[in-house]
Amino acid sequence: MSEELKCIHCGNSCGNSPVIFEGNPFCCSGCSTVYQILNTNQLKQYYQIEPMQGIRIEDEKKPTDETYAFLDLEKFKSKILTFSEGGFSKVSFFIPEIHCASCIWLLENLNSLNPGIIQSIVNFPKKEINITFRENEISLRKLVELLVSIHYIPEINQHSIDKSSTDQSDKKLFIKIGIAAFSFMNAMIYHFPQYLPGHQFLEANIREMFGWLSVALAIPALTYSASDYFLTAYKSLKKGIISIDLPIAMGLIMLFSQSLIEIISGKGIGYIDSLTGLVFFMLIGRWYQGKTYHALSFERDYKTYFPLAVTQITETGNQTIALEDLKAGDRILVRNQEIVPADSILKSEMASIDYSFVTGESMPVAKSAGDFVFAGGRQIGNAIELTIEKEVQQSYLTQLWNQTENPFTADNKLKTIINRVSQYFTIIVVLIAIISGIFWHFNRSEIALFAFTSVLIIACPCALALTVPFTFGSTMRQFGRKGFYLKNTAVIEHLYKVDTVVFDKTGTITNAQMSDIRFIGQELSTEQLQMIKSLVFHSSHPLSKTIFNFIEADELLEVSDFQEIPSLGISGKINGIRLNIGSKYFVSGDKTENDNLKTEVWVYLDNSIIGYFQLENEYRPGLGELIQKLQKTHELHLLTGDNDAEKANLVRIFGTERNLHFNQTPTDKLGYIRELQKQGKKVLMIGDGLNDAGALNESNVGIVVADNVFNFSPACDAILQSDKFANLDKFMRFTHRSMRIVYAGFLISFLYNLVGLSFAVQGTLTPIVAAILMPISSVSVVVFASFSVSLSAKVVKF
Repeated sequence: MSEELKCIHCGNSCGNSPVIFEGNPFCCSGCSTVYQILNTNQLKQYYQIEPMQGIRIEDEKKPTDETYAFLDLEKFKSKILTFSEGGFSKVSFFIPEIHCASCIWLLENLNSLNPGIIQSIVNFPKKEINITFRENEISLRKLVELLVSIHYIPEINQHSIDKSSTDQSDKKLFIKIGIAAFSFMNAMIYHFPQYLPGHQFLEANIREMFGWLSVALAIPALTYSASDYFLTAYKSLKKGIISIDLPIAMGLIMLFSQSLIEIISGKGIGYIDSLTGLVFFMLIGRWYQGKTYHALSFERDYKTYFPLAVTQITETGNQTIALEDLKAGDRILVRNQEIVPADSILKSEMASIDYSFVTGESMPVAKSAGDFVFAGGRQIGNAIELTIEKEVQQSYLTQLWNQTENPFTADNKLKTIINRVSQYFTIIVVLIAIISGIFWHFNRSEIALFAFTSVLIIACPCALALTVPFTFGSTMRQFGRKGFYLKNTAVIEHLYKVDTVVFDKTGTITNAQMSDIRFIGQELSTEQLQMIKSLVFHSSHPLSKTIFNFIEADELLEVSDFQEIPSLGISGKINGIRLNIGSKYFVSGDKTENDNLKTEVWVYLDNSIIGYFQLENEYRPGLGELIQKLQKTHELHLLTGDNDAEKANLVRIFGTERNLHFNQTPTDKLGYIRELQKQGKKVLMIGDGLNDAGALNESNVGIVVADNVFNFSPACDAILQSDKFANLDKFMRFTHRSMRIVYAGFLISFLYNLVGLSFAVQGTLTPIVAAILMPISSVSVVVFASFSVSLSAKVVKF
């Protein structure tokens, strides 16, 4: 067979042992099964729209028959279904694998696979599918299993169940914007005659009617759409902080109060158009900065990675229970590739636990009956029985996650640059307004209120308030287009201040999927390579896969008497020759530790040990250049849970061993970050996931490097696509450009206010002129910020 033979479903190489169905080659039985399902149901058009675009599920990720049993439980169905009435139900799933026109076509024709499905619609940008179905014909569990059977695995976890609260929040903001827009447009109609020559000849009763209609429009915009500004200003004052929302709230109140006075006194219809327009534009700014990438979430906790339900072993048989119902003393069954949800005692004879989620070490740990197993470990191999020692909330991993709350994500958000500026700005403006009012009260009392109001209106810091959201919002969008996703705009300011960068190693500066591998021993013949590749083909262990991909042999030989012994190795016979591959102890019986501490996989073939594979981490492309650039402006550190096997390579990359620390536990990393902060450092922590959760939370900015941002987004401040890792310094430098744009925007705003205030304090600027100038300044600042960021992004090529 030619090595160019491609699977007609997914396009992967079929290797030398393709699965053949109706004369078509497939790389595995899974792809062949999907083809048969589609073929049987007259859905072969799937392969004509986008050839070879099918999804392939790796063996270790394939769900078992009981994986989705929890979907039969009413407590989960009620949370997952978006609608259920009269036998009809609706559900939405996030499916990261949706990637092409064929995916959309197939998923929107699910009714061809099961008549119980009435309709299915794909939202491609969100990678989301909305399905309407009849529950008496297909249950929720069967529906999910149908999607899995064609290799589209929905993401169902605690985060996806809780997503409804986020959707409700977005919907609430849209309603507020809609009300503000309605009020603004209609208020403009009522106020338009005021801006035309001869408006003074408008009949008084009509002008008064327009005024009261405008007030009616302003009330919902003021009390509902703008309620967050009043609430934030109130909360800030309670904490002794003058935030940017305070002068905005004061300005809105003064505009409304002055409008009421003019309408009641018959002098005019007020400035309701300016008021509603101001609320509308500020809400648009808030939506703009929060619009970035709905599919991403930065709020995931440990529960996201745990199953929603577990299999409990009882005297009457196995049953599925919710994770939250798990209690100390319960016996549970954990299958291959499933995560241990709580600290437990192993009851089975042996287990092989992968703690890479917790420690960063990819090598599984062997466990024997009676051993303690921490939550977060992933079983590799046969299903095991465990007895729960501590409930989920009391387990080690949960305590680690909850050790600290990031001090830079809660109340301290109020201490961003705009709020610091606004504290002084607001005090000065209010003082100027009061002094102007008092001065004119004793000189020309008829313009005292005029001057007081005009100062507050002209100096209302809307331009100031819009500078940061539009500058940082534009920056977030530019970053997102280049694979760097920020949690919120405050991250830009914190990233700008960073002076110390701490790297994790495994999966962060190293490529988690690749290793530098070489064979040490006698030179291997083609036949020996074929035998080794054939044996490791039958193992799902990460090292076996690495060796399989490393060997370029064409043909796979038949293996008999295959055995896989957890944490030790694999064994089998090929052409009557015994072949053992695994640890040094497994192959040779020698328990002595190796000196170089590198990962070794030994090979026993035909009654002799022929050598071993030595695996070293492969560093991400561009790491050396990135370190050299960052060293010029930042202090660099490395914290890793691995041993110091890579020390020589790391010293060469970092130039010194002074800040390289090995064998660090998650707690050690957390303590190290805290110690740096005690020294006054502004720390950026770059990690790869859950095992760095405490350090990521504690650092001033926590960035996760992820191969797939949709599949993996733990709690952090930002997610960086792994293939953009070498551009990290450019992203950091761009935050300095963004800050310069913010300062320029502030300067424009202050100059505008300075000129306007000079007229307002003299009582020569009417409130209506001030209200007209106010939105003009806001628009000019918004245009300046957006254009400047866009231009800068073109100059700096990420």
